[in-house]
Amino acid sequence: MFMAIKMLMVVAVVGGLGGGVAYVYKVKADLATSEANNAKLESSVEEQKAVIAQQALDMDNIRVAMKEQEQLAKKLNASIEDLRDKFHKVNASGKKRDIGNLAEKKPKLMQRAINRGTKNALRCMEIAMGADLTEKEKNAVKKSQINPECPDIANPNYVPYGN
Repeated sequence: MFMAIKMLMVVAVVGGLGGGVAYVYKVKADLATSEANNAKLESSVEEQKAVIAQQALDMDNIRVAMKEQEQLAKKLNASIEDLRDKFHKVNASGKKRDIGNLAEKKPKLMQRAINRGTKNALRCMEIAMGADLTEKEKNAVKKSQINPECPDIANPNYVPYGN
């Protein structure tokens, strides 16, 4: 009977040790899984930080682009006002310019002036829509070399002198 109790005790101790070992292995496996999950979380946090940094950079670029567009819009509006003033210019006698009367008196002159102005205005539109400036436009510094419809955007090196 003591032998049976001893055997039972040995089996219980061996079973307890086996259960303890199994528990330790399970805890180690759980720890390894937790460490792997933690590594994934850390890498995703780093990725999210990179995305946030990129978004901040993109926002700064968008702000810069918006400021450039606002400046271009101001220049274009100034050009439109300048063009309006050309059609409503007052001559030396104090009367407003009458395009129709001029066209009747000098049709060829008006045709050339209107065609030249249209060509210049179309080039202004091309530039406003993103066309690159030609070398001739970039290097224009004299009044005779510029596009008079939009010198501020078509001729960046032109500095107006005494109107």
